[in-house]
Amino acid sequence: MSDPSIVPARQVTLILLALALGGFAIGTSEFVVMGLITEIARDFGVSEPQLGHVVSAYALGVVVGAPLLAVLGAKWPRRNLLLWLMAFYALANFASALSPSYSWMMAFRFVSGLPHGAYFGVAALVAVHISAPSQRGQAVGKVMLGLAVALLVGIPFSTWIGQIYSWRYVFALVALIAVIVVVMIARVLPVGLGTAHTDALHELRDFNRAPVWLALAIGAIGFSGMFAVFSYLSPTLVQVTGVSEHFVPIALAAFGVGGILGSLAGGWLFDRYGFRAAGMVLIWSLLLLLVFPLAARSAWTVLPAVLAVGTMGALGPVLQSHLMDVAGAAQTLAAASHHSAFNAANALGPWLGGLAISAGWGWTSASLVGAATALSGLLIYVYACANLQRQVRATQC
Repeated sequence: MSDPSIVPARQVTLILLALALGGFAIGTSEFVVMGLITEIARDFGVSEPQLGHVVSAYALGVVVGAPLLAVLGAKWPRRNLLLWLMAFYALANFASALSPSYSWMMAFRFVSGLPHGAYFGVAALVAVHISAPSQRGQAVGKVMLGLAVALLVGIPFSTWIGQIYSWRYVFALVALIAVIVVVMIARVLPVGLGTAHTDALHELRDFNRAPVWLALAIGAIGFSGMFAVFSYLSPTLVQVTGVSEHFVPIALAAFGVGGILGSLAGGWLFDRYGFRAAGMVLIWSLLLLLVFPLAARSAWTVLPAVLAVGTMGALGPVLQSHLMDVAGAAQTLAAASHHSAFNAANALGPWLGGLAISAGWGWTSASLVGAATALSGLLIYVYACANLQRQVRATQC
């Protein structure tokens, strides 16, 4: 890691702002379909469950694109890779805005998801590169902050735009923001800074090691409980808490605030406790998800509970930072694959929660299923710690 003093403090702030703005664009584009599912389905003449496949298509694009583009871009200077990834994202979202049919929308959303994970992975590496060693976790947290702000501001505003005018304007707006990010990165990120010299085969070799796979498994499984609750939050509020649908945006805003706090707290925890922070967040998540069914019974307790569930996002910057420590030469591939694991959790949580709800266990059963996944993630974490200790002892012998 080079000396961060080569980049002035003010320029570091501008770089982190540009990278976070890219995260804001990606977060808005990823989740806004959930808020406009009725309007888009009506426009294409399909049912809302059918349009749900559009969300899945994007997630599949992330899972496929993150490792693929990370390997293909292994030898690229990270500045150039960021510029091309965000330019590609702008083009794909503009194509989504012009989708002539449901089938084309599916295809364009899949394509839009391809650069998602690679962008966040490379952005995290650049953020760490320009930051002091003692502030690595906080730098990653600031980049991830864009996703949390998208939940708090981007999704409600974009949903309003889509309802008043057209959902097509939303994706055009995301494309415009992505273009602004390209311009900002080109202006504030110095040429040659964060240049990668890694061979793709070396990345694959170092990637295929137990510490990397265990960290990704913690994210894919331990993180899924948050999505299990978030996906069924609206019907839980209406059916269990007994509030009106007008209360739902307030709860979503509370979740967004929790996400922002979690992103900041996760970076701070990693800088202070290292990988132990993952265990702390998983224990916190387990307790929250066990208590949530009780908190959901009252409007007075459900709002702080939803905010607290949002703080589970602290696991993101913790695992992203830890992967940089254990990935060896596979920095870009591991950092990008973290977001494949994130989207695997986004698929696993709602699916398991939906099975419990369909079995007649009630809307809050999704939270209890999430508690089980958090416990599973905690067990994987314990095993990962033991594995790291064995490797240290082997090295010392």
